[in-house]
Amino acid sequence: MLIRVDAELSEELLSAFPHLTSRRQRASTTLTGDVADQEQLQGVLNLLSSLGIDVVEVLTIPDD
Repeated sequence: MLIRVDAELSEELLSAFPHLTSRRQRASTTLTGDVADQEQLQGVLNLLSSLGIDVVEVLTIPDD
């Protein structure tokens, strides 16, 4: 799963997503990792929303 947000997330905010790997770019952050199910994905999206962080993109990355 890949989730791109329209913000540079601080280390403190990134610690809320220990199961995801982050890659920060100027004015955006990409979170990647395995999401167990739709409920876990919704939890991540809800937390980002509650923090006022806009999600720009959500992609499913196929397994190789």
